[in-house]
Amino acid sequence: QVQLAESGGGLVQTGGSLRLSCAASGNIFSIHTMGWYRQAPGKQREMVATITTDGSITNADSVKGRFTITTDNGKNTWSLQMNSLKPEDTAVYYCYAQTLRYATWGQGTQVTVSS
Repeated sequence: QVQLAESGGGLVQTGGSLRLSCAASGNIFSIHTMGWYRQAPGKQREMVATITTDGSITNADSVKGRFTITTDNGKNTWSLQMNSLKPEDTAVYYCYAQTLRYATWGQGTQVTVSS
């Protein structure tokens, strides 16, 4: 099994920046895709950004040019640098890892952008 632990998040003003980090443990060699999802109140969980082990990145249209996903130490940790934050980015952000057999989620971290 893979376990995920997020850090970062918090309260920031519009136009500010935050960085989220995710640390994976357990059977990390089974991971082929890593990323971040978010869920705002009353809305469905949506993909923010993903990165595969061969470096292929997918970003949601709403965050292109503002958010950057990177990996550190291969599959062990990955981060989401969020710049030019907007109130509509307010949500609980979940770290995500996908193996051939299952998807794993972190516990979530709150990001609040004040106007």
